[in-house]
Amino acid sequence: MIRSSSGASTFPAWINDGSPIADPLGHGERAVTFLRRLKHPNSTAPGRTFQLYDWQERIVRRIYGPRNPDGSRIVKTVMLLLPRGNRKTSLAAALALLHLFGPESRAAGQVLFAACDREQASIGFKEAANIIREDRRLLRAVTIRDAFNSKKQITFGKNGSTLTALASDGGAAHGLTPSFTLIDEIHAWRGRDLWEAIKSGQAKTDDTLMVIATTAGRGAEGLAADQFAYAVQVAKGEIVNPEFLPVLFMAEPEEDWQDEDVWRKVNPGLVHGFPSLSGLRALAKEAEGNPAELASFKQFNLNIWQANSRSPLFDLATYDARAFADDDADLDQLPAYIGVDMSQSGDLTAVAIAFRHADGQVTLRNTCFVPEADLAGRAHRDRAPYRQWADDGVIQLCPGGVIDQKQVEDHVRDLCARYDVQEIAVDPALARVLSQNLSDDGLPVFTHPQSAVIMSEATGNLIRTVHGEMIRHDADPLLRLHFDNVAVSTNPQSGLVRMHKQRSTGRIDAAVASAMAVSRAVTAHHKKSRYSDPDVLGLVLL
Repeated sequence: MIRSSSGASTFPAWINDGSPIADPLGHGERAVTFLRRLKHPNSTAPGRTFQLYDWQERIVRRIYGPRNPDGSRIVKTVMLLLPRGNRKTSLAAALALLHLFGPESRAAGQVLFAACDREQASIGFKEAANIIREDRRLLRAVTIRDAFNSKKQITFGKNGSTLTALASDGGAAHGLTPSFTLIDEIHAWRGRDLWEAIKSGQAKTDDTLMVIATTAGRGAEGLAADQFAYAVQVAKGEIVNPEFLPVLFMAEPEEDWQDEDVWRKVNPGLVHGFPSLSGLRALAKEAEGNPAELASFKQFNLNIWQANSRSPLFDLATYDARAFADDDADLDQLPAYIGVDMSQSGDLTAVAIAFRHADGQVTLRNTCFVPEADLAGRAHRDRAPYRQWADDGVIQLCPGGVIDQKQVEDHVRDLCARYDVQEIAVDPALARVLSQNLSDDGLPVFTHPQSAVIMSEATGNLIRTVHGEMIRHDADPLLRLHFDNVAVSTNPQSGLVRMHKQRSTGRIDAAVASAMAVSRAVTAHHKKSRYSDPDVLGLVLL
């Protein structure tokens, strides 16, 4: 089974393990004490004191406790990924007040609530204002301006610090110098103007803090996807950045979405009665057999980022469940079919091999070739741990900045020498030399153009093999990533299905090669291949 693309968990184990959190100067303790002295209108504690639960306290201490030798805060950015109903808005509002008039306040400091639109921004602002209104002493110390259709701002009279609500759909707010910024529900933001204005404003002053508080989103491109991808890399240790704190409460790929223990793990408020357990049960029941409701449940209640598209290639959970630790020796006598996707500029080259079992199951293996030059930069752009995968034998590195076609050819020859290879499916448009060299030596090259018609059928055969639970694989993390990077579209006139990248750097080469190999494995044993049947081709074109 697969945990993630690099095998590491993203879950913040430090939340529950009781490990010590550094607080050399007492700033973490000071922050916790301040928050506990606030009041909240919905609190059920005596005196309506702000309820800071254990898991929230750990987060606060982790943000404010660790310090650099000069006393400045180590953490500069927090990504707090929480499912709906876990009261992230209340915690974020309390942190904003900590910076407005609490121990983290500074003279003329700018505290910002930034959201996708004015309505969303006003939710966090109203939460902060309601906390203030619960305490007459605080209410006397500030001025609250929250008239309808006017700028929403709270001013602390003693030092002139302000809390202001901003919306990303209102354009950039120039001249900002924020000391604290809440980025609310970043997955719903439109454009980057406000984000860039805030980021550039932060550079004007020292010891700023940004908290990105959000549920999971959809898509692999844009501001939210970029921030989420970076947070995942930091959480898994692929990027070391002590200034960025990822707090990602989300289910792991291999976890059962119907398991209530998983719900409790990713919804830390459940043990305290929020969100509603009965409500989650009702939503989960509705999601059974309903793909749209299931996607929503996973996104909003289990915080699983719908990474690439509302139109994925296939259900990855079904694919994940078909991981087996097969002995390669068991494959030696099976008929094998190779698919080769040669690279274009910037892409990888993939060689997939599919073995057809007597009962119709198909075992899939893949090897990708990656240029070694600028490997770190390529890994960052592609969001893939290439160096680790090279060390683990998942990929082959090609010296220099381009794919070594001789290295690819040698790998195909090695496969043919070991296995009972029936066909080597190659697109002649990009692999003429490879195809000719293999053909000259009598190897079974099969011309497989990557045209719309042919690839539509190949894609369909791959999808049916996976959804029919006939696929077998070895949990190759790169292959899974490439499948996850695929979005599919269907031509409304012809009905042809097309695989394409959801984002420009979302590599899908292994998915394409796999479709070619698997499709040949499930069709080539027929006496007459559909690919070479002119009647079928003619019908499609009509």
